[in-house]
Amino acid sequence: MDAIILTERLSIRRLEPRDAEAVFQYRSDPIISRYQNWEPKSVAEIQNFIAGLDDICVDTPGRWYQLALCVRNSGELAGDCGIRAQVHDSRQVEIGITLAREFQGRGLATEALRAVLGYLFTTLSKHRVFGSVDPRNASSLALLERVGMRREAHFVESLWFKGAWADDVMYAMLRREYSAEKNA
Repeated sequence: MDAIILTERLSIRRLEPRDAEAVFQYRSDPIISRYQNWEPKSVAEIQNFIAGLDDICVDTPGRWYQLALCVRNSGELAGDCGIRAQVHDSRQVEIGITLAREFQGRGLATEALRAVLGYLFTTLSKHRVFGSVDPRNASSLALLERVGMRREAHFVESLWFKGAWADDVMYAMLRREYSAEKNA
């Protein structure tokens, strides 16, 4: 599949079967998976997930659609970005982003998230994009704030996560806020 989004340093496209091994490598890293809900147990599990993407699109309500974040000059898979249109209203989407450890600290997550927000608001005309973050994940909180998302809520011990109750912080952006941020 061709890239759906190009940035200065990234080519963003749907995950493909050739990505399965790399996805498994970084998603199996305990530092990376610490705050992740999806912890695949095998490359085969990821291959099955990727094969399932053939039956859906980025607008399919209730299903995660995963985009590959590829470094343009090398073709390496740096991470992935998930998008899930809401069942009750597909004009609202949840996002999540994961970068392999060796690609962190370079501004790639910021570049990717800004591009994905642009795609969701401009190309797909979404109304609201939100992210759910464990408040202990300071890097993700900073990322969402850096791209102009606003903190909407902090739910205390609202999720049973990896054998313990965890807090959940919600960040969001509306299309009108994206337009204002972009034109500022």
